[in-house]
Amino acid sequence: MNDSVRRETGDNDRNVAPGGRLDRRLAPEGRLATDGQLATDGQLATEGHLPTEGFIRLMNVDVPFHADPGKDDVAVCDGLVRAAAVALHVRPEHLPASAISVVRKSFDARKAPVFAYAIDIDASALDRAFSLSATPPRKRRDVALKTQPVLPEPPFGLLAARTTLAAESATPAAASPAAAAAAAAASPAAAAGRNTDSSSSPPSGAVGASGKGARERTRNVVVGMGPAGLLAALVLAEAGEQVVVVERGQPVEERGRDIGALAVRHVLNPDSNFCYGEGGAGTWSDGKLTTRIGKNSQDVREVLHVLVRMGAPDRILVDGRPHLGTDRLVRILQQFRAYLQGLGVEIRFGTVVDDLEVRNGRVAGVRVRPAGSAVGSGADGSVIAADRVLLGVGHSARAVFDMLLSHNVLLTPKDFAVGFRIEHPQRLINAIRYRRWQGSMDVEAAVARGKGRIPVADYSLAGQFTLDADSLTGSSGSSTSSSAGSSTGSSVRSCYSFCMCPGGQVVCTSTTADELCINGMSFSNRSSLWANAALVSSVSATSGDFDEFVKDHGPLAGMEYQRAIERQAAVMGGGDFVAPVQRATDFLHGTLSPASALPSSSYRLGVAPARLDQLYSPSITLAIRLALEEFDKKMPGFISPHALLHAAETRTSCPVRVERGAESYESVSLPGLYPIGEGAGYAGGIVSAAVDGMLAARAILRSAAATSPS
Repeated sequence: MNDSVRRETGDNDRNVAPGGRLDRRLAPEGRLATDGQLATDGQLATEGHLPTEGFIRLMNVDVPFHADPGKDDVAVCDGLVRAAAVALHVRPEHLPASAISVVRKSFDARKAPVFAYAIDIDASALDRAFSLSATPPRKRRDVALKTQPVLPEPPFGLLAARTTLAAESATPAAASPAAAAAAAAASPAAAAGRNTDSSSSPPSGAVGASGKGARERTRNVVVGMGPAGLLAALVLAEAGEQVVVVERGQPVEERGRDIGALAVRHVLNPDSNFCYGEGGAGTWSDGKLTTRIGKNSQDVREVLHVLVRMGAPDRILVDGRPHLGTDRLVRILQQFRAYLQGLGVEIRFGTVVDDLEVRNGRVAGVRVRPAGSAVGSGADGSVIAADRVLLGVGHSARAVFDMLLSHNVLLTPKDFAVGFRIEHPQRLINAIRYRRWQGSMDVEAAVARGKGRIPVADYSLAGQFTLDADSLTGSSGSSTSSSAGSSTGSSVRSCYSFCMCPGGQVVCTSTTADELCINGMSFSNRSSLWANAALVSSVSATSGDFDEFVKDHGPLAGMEYQRAIERQAAVMGGGDFVAPVQRATDFLHGTLSPASALPSSSYRLGVAPARLDQLYSPSITLAIRLALEEFDKKMPGFISPHALLHAAETRTSCPVRVERGAESYESVSLPGLYPIGEGAGYAGGIVSAAVDGMLAARAILRSAAATSPS
C-alpha cells in the first residue's frame, strides 16, 4: 500500500468493482432493486458497435471534489453528467441525468481529490446523444471498447430466497403459501408496532415456551442471533418452516443498558455484553459491510438489500466502503426482530444452550437454561426438540466449543491473529492520509468530524516479516518474557491492521471478569476524536504458538491460548477491566512512560501503563515492531508519541473450525447439526456471516425438497 487513500469496495483498494445498477424506483413491496449485471466476455459489444437498448456500464468516471456534493449524496449530480459526457464523447446538454444510474461511488485521493463512479447509461439515450452531438464513428468505437453491456438479473429482496429456491427445486414445498401470506402481511413497517417487547412473547400460532423438563417439537432451532442466525432464520421462516431462535443475550434495548453498566460502573453481565446479545458482536462495532467474498456477488447484494428493507440507508448499495455504525444497527435489528416475529418465528432471549440433545447418533434438539442460572442449579433441564440445529454462535462462545468436543464433533484448529488495538487522534490520521491537500484545502473543515463532504480518513495496512534467530535474541524486553505462548514460531509472520474504526472508540469485549479483551466501535457519523484499529500478528498451530496447550486441549489449544493472553492482560491492567497500554514509541524501544506522559485514550474503563512488549512471545513482539516501522514508511507519522497501544486484541476470528459438508452445510460428524457463521470458522464479518447463514438455510431447504414425498 502506498500513502494514498482509496475508498472502494471491501475486497481491495485498487479498483471499483462492478455491481448491480441501483434502480432508484421502488420495486414491488417497497424493495429497492438492482436489475443489471455485466455481460460475460462472449456477450460484449463488438468493436465499433454499441447496443441501442438496455444499459451499458462505464467504470472509473472521476468527478473533481469541488464539483461533487460529497460522500453522502449518491444522486446524479451535474459534475457527474459532465464527466460522463467527456468519457462518452457527447455534449453534456445532450446527455440527460435521467439516463445515468449510479452503481458505485468511492472517494479517491491517490492523485487529486475526486469521487470515482461506476455508472450505467441508458443505451437508447446514449444513441440519441451521439446523434445530437455528431459523435464520429471512431469515438463511438472508443466508447464501445471501454464499456460493457448490462444484462438483466433476478430481482432482490426478502422474497428472493423463496423464489430462487422454487426455481432450483421446482417443488411447491419451497414456496409455502402460508409463508408468502405472512411475509406479505408482516412488512417491517407493519410489524414494527407489535411483538417488540423484550420478553419476546410468542405470536399467536407459534410454538410456546416450555417449563422445566417440558418437551416441545419444532423443525429448526437457530442458536445465536448474530448475522448468520438472523439470515438463516429469515430464509427458513419465509419458506414456511417452523423456527425457534435461541439467544443467550438480550434484545438490543436491554443489551444497551447492560453495556452502559459495564462502561460506567465496571459491572459485567456475562450473558449480555459487547459479545453476546441480539445482532451478535458486530452490533457494537463499526458496522462495516465490506467483505472479501465478493462485494458485488448476488449473495452479498441480497444481504445488503435485506438490510435496506430493514431500515438501512439505501446508499449502502452504492457506497464503495459501506458501514452502518452501532446506532443504525440497533434500529435495524429492532425492525428485523419484528419482521421475524411477524412470520411466526419464536425468539427466546436470555436463554443459554448448555448441551445438544443427541439420539441415535443424530441431533434431536438443544438443552437450555435461563441466562444467569448456573448449570446444575435446578433451573436447567428444558429441551427444545428439533429436526435440525443451526449453530450460529460467535467466536466468543467458548463453552459451546467445549460442549461440541464432548460430543466428538470434528473440530479443526484454525489460524487467527493476536496483538493490540492502536489508537491515534483522528486529526493525525486525517493529516497523514490527506496531507497532499493541506495547502489547497482545510482538511478538517472538509471532514467536519464525519459531517463533511469527504470521509473521515481510515487506513488498511499489511505486510509479511521474516524473523531470524539473531533478531529474536536481540529483541528488547520480550526475549526473556515468560508470557503465554513462548514459542518463537515460524520464520515468517503476517502483520496487518484490522477492523479500523475511524472516529471511533476502544471498548471492552470481555465475557468474564478475569479476562481482558478489547475491540473498536464507531457510530454512524464517526465523529469521535480518536481513530483505532487492531494491529495484529498471525498465529497458528503449525507455528508452535500454542504448543503448551495442545496436550490438554487438543483442537481447542488456540482458544486456551487466547484465554491465557487475556488473563495476563487483565493482570497487567490491575483488574476491574482497566486496559494496559504502552506508547508505540515505548513498545519499539522496550521502555515505559509514566501515566502522566500517556496520550489520552477513548477507552472509558481506564488505562494503566504496562510493558506490552512483554505480553506476547518474542517472535510476535518482533513482528509487530517490524510492522510498526514498515507502516510508518507507508504512512509517515504512524509511529507517534500520540499513538497508544491497548491490550489485548485476541478475538480477531474463531480459533477453530467446525467441519461441515461443502454442499450440505451439515456437520460431517454429527447429522442434524449445521455450524454457520463466524463462530463455526466460515466467516469474518457481518456480511460474510450473513451470507453463510443464508446459504446454509437454502441448502437445508433444497435437501428437504429433494427428499420430500412427491
